[in-house]
Amino acid sequence: MTTLLFIPGSLRAASASRATVRALVKQVPEGITCEVADPGRLPHYNADIKDDPEVTRFIDQVSAADGVVLVTPEYNFSVPGVLKNAIDWASRPAYASVFKDKPCFVMSVSGGALGGVRAQAHLKYILNGMLAKIHTCQEIVVPSANDKVSDGHLTDETILEFAGKHLGDFIASLDS
Repeated sequence: MTTLLFIPGSLRAASASRATVRALVKQVPEGITCEVADPGRLPHYNADIKDDPEVTRFIDQVSAADGVVLVTPEYNFSVPGVLKNAIDWASRPAYASVFKDKPCFVMSVSGGALGGVRAQAHLKYILNGMLAKIHTCQEIVVPSANDKVSDGHLTDETILEFAGKHLGDFIASLDS
């Protein structure tokens, strides 16, 4: 059984990144287990903190997943602190963390016209630094994302079809 872990990069329940995650989960084929991580439950990264149950849970979620789907909003031309914080927790030990060789699928959302493309580039750079395996495909961006959310789900059919095709390719690559 394949397990996907979805990580939205926002704290707001009504955020476009969480709405996108909800819409993507609905597109996942039957037989795939989907979990959604909550990066807001993690303390600020501090190497002095040991045995925090939320950190352990998050690292275990990443470890158990066959693939990780990250949906980042763009804050000030980059990834939000809450997403970077979660990644920092899971990035230890360096070059041997749960992200090493972990297949990752990345997309971005933004209220602006560029759809978070700069944040997506930064996120891929961060994941590369942890030796994650980033799924290669055209960049999937959701511009003017807040205008494309209804009832807590992304509703732009064109973007969802495009993202769904690439997500399907990502899932297929997990079996090979």
